[in-house]
Amino acid sequence: MPSQLTLPEFLVREPRLLNGLCCGIEKESLRVTPDGHLSGEPHPPALGSALTHPNITTDFSEAQLELITSVHPDPDGAIAELRNVHRFIYQNLGDELLWAGSMPCILGDDAGIPVGRYGTSNIARAKTIYRLGLGNRYGRLMQTISGIHYNFSLPEIFWVPFARSRDARPGQPFQTESYFGLIRNFRRHSWLLIYLFGASPAICKSFVKDKPHRLEAFDEGSLYLPHGTSLRMGRLGYQSDAQRSLHISYNSLDEYADSMHQALTQSYPPYEKIGVKVNGEYRQLSTSLLQIENEFYGTIRPKRPVRAGERPLTALRSRGVEYVEVRCLDLNPFLPEGIDAVEARFVNLFLLYCLLQDSPPDSEEESVVMAANQLAVVERGRAPDLELETANGPIAMKAWAGRVLDDLKPLAALLDELHGDDLYTYSLDQQAAKLTDPTLTPSARMLHIMRSQQTPYFRFAMNQSIAHKGYFDEHPLRDTDLAEFQRIARRSIEEQLEMEASETVDFDTFLKDYLAFK
Repeated sequence: MPSQLTLPEFLVREPRLLNGLCCGIEKESLRVTPDGHLSGEPHPPALGSALTHPNITTDFSEAQLELITSVHPDPDGAIAELRNVHRFIYQNLGDELLWAGSMPCILGDDAGIPVGRYGTSNIARAKTIYRLGLGNRYGRLMQTISGIHYNFSLPEIFWVPFARSRDARPGQPFQTESYFGLIRNFRRHSWLLIYLFGASPAICKSFVKDKPHRLEAFDEGSLYLPHGTSLRMGRLGYQSDAQRSLHISYNSLDEYADSMHQALTQSYPPYEKIGVKVNGEYRQLSTSLLQIENEFYGTIRPKRPVRAGERPLTALRSRGVEYVEVRCLDLNPFLPEGIDAVEARFVNLFLLYCLLQDSPPDSEEESVVMAANQLAVVERGRAPDLELETANGPIAMKAWAGRVLDDLKPLAALLDELHGDDLYTYSLDQQAAKLTDPTLTPSARMLHIMRSQQTPYFRFAMNQSIAHKGYFDEHPLRDTDLAEFQRIARRSIEEQLEMEASETVDFDTFLKDYLAFK
């Protein structure tokens, strides 16, 4: 277990250096019919183009909305924008609902799950073929799981004094190295977020179908684990036998890029059997272990915005890491937006801890231990006797978690001093209460309601979805805000049409160039 965190002197002297911690939120949600089935309708035209709209797109499925905020210097701003995006969507969704849970329900056959469609431009076709490839590789069912992605970065004023405190030269290479250190520590401790915010302890039987599993029957329609936290992050979630053989190193940008590049360029025999273009129809983008970078299922990613036609890995190699993307947060079905500022503040604290803590190199052996710890918390996170593995032997999960939360106290006090309130300390206290009393966790609250009301997972998630729709129906956008959202939607459709009209190369040529590393 790592040593206790000591706040750097430069931060104690100047808390203002943390002013403007940047965050952004991406939330996935399935569109479902009033009876809870996956919507078969195309992406609503009133929402604009899923290809070019800055705030509203689709993830894997045509029925899986992705709501995206811009970057904000505080969690309240990000949550407020996310709330307004929800309002606009609900004002154009008819009688459909946004599914409140991370785990889907009543899906039917794999073939009945529609993949995202983005128009006729080359990039639009590539996005759809990538999703067809995901379906052919892993099945479409798994791709309908939804979650929260949380983007985080430090303000520019932080980096120079931080580099000096580490006797390092300020600049992008140091920032990139620091973000990779954050990522290594995050992977060592991300089980804590799964315990605190996991909200998928139960699933519909319709999701499992004939798959082998270790779940118990909750009732006739639901399966669960008594001490489970986030089945989304476990064996039934984003898992892949192919990717289990893949070790991505986070020890440096070069090591990360080299291990990713191999997975993106080396053909994988089982995917060769699927084929790329069969009888004139594309089945996937390539036969590589990963079609594109986003196919790798990690709990956190190093990120850099890409330029037109640029691969994410090329962007990282050229300009370094700009922010990280956390990917292990479930939708909280008790919150209309799926996340709130209390959770976001804790994630900020946690990521700061991961950045400031010493971060030794990772290894393939340690990655195995980290995966085992994650699975243990996924399946038995609320068990009172749960132990996790460390380099020094097993340790009680609650003891380890308690030490991390203690380390966060001075960070919370520092941020509260900066902002002149106690909101970070309040957020930390809320999480500490969950450690003391596991019944306060979202996963336990869900199971309590399902048990006390004799309600299957499907009905619980439907009730929450209906309640959220009612909330947004009762709190519509102001006319001026609605007009602006409508303008953005119209403009996104115009941009899609402009892209389609300006194509100058055939798709095969485009795809070869699109997949190339330059």
